[in-house]
Amino acid sequence: MMGLDLPRRLAAEALGTALLVATVVGSGIMAETLTRDIALALRGNTIATGAMLMVLTSILGPISGAHFNPAVSLVFALNGDLSGRDCALYAAAQVAGGIVGTMAAHLMFAQTLVALSEHIRTGGPQWFAEWVATFGLLVTILGGVRFAPTSVAWLVGLYITGAYWFTASTSFANPAVSIARSLTNSFSGIRPADLPGFIAAQILGALCALALMGWLLGEAKVNGGAENP
Repeated sequence: MMGLDLPRRLAAEALGTALLVATVVGSGIMAETLTRDIALALRGNTIATGAMLMVLTSILGPISGAHFNPAVSLVFALNGDLSGRDCALYAAAQVAGGIVGTMAAHLMFAQTLVALSEHIRTGGPQWFAEWVATFGLLVTILGGVRFAPTSVAWLVGLYITGAYWFTASTSFANPAVSIARSLTNSFSGIRPADLPGFIAAQILGALCALALMGWLLGEAKVNGGAENP
């Protein structure tokens, strides 16, 4: 993956995040249009997002690593798999792509190009849910890369599908996607004022996952066939 030139990797990150956000926002608008049943709307939103993540990770992973998420890029940078400069550029591409994705969804459904969300998502339980969602996502990615590299796309898609339903926040788990979702006043939106709490929880969750998995996946030291403590 790192053998490809940076412009193509950045394009893949921007494209992937744009399509992911277009899916999240677009499926939310579609669900909201078709039903007043919130549980049914969330189910439609969940299936579309999980399925799209599997597709995007499979086809764009070989190009850029398919992060689509500044928290993921940060963890890979801290792990030494991505330079600090490239990490910053990845994050910029992801945020830009996410914003374009929201606009594309609005255009498809004949809505205002940008509409700041009024959907309140704040408070301790929501922030903790975002910590849990992002922590679990990074555990899934790091464990998958180590033990099941050919299955990472499935693992990520299935994790997010599940996390939509077991977290109080419906598992944003992504600063770029959170920013993009603040620009839609639809089913999947988040009020801009609530972004700092979500993003802080996401970054903290990612860092905690890196710390734990660094220990869990660390190479055991062996001396004469016995592990040293």
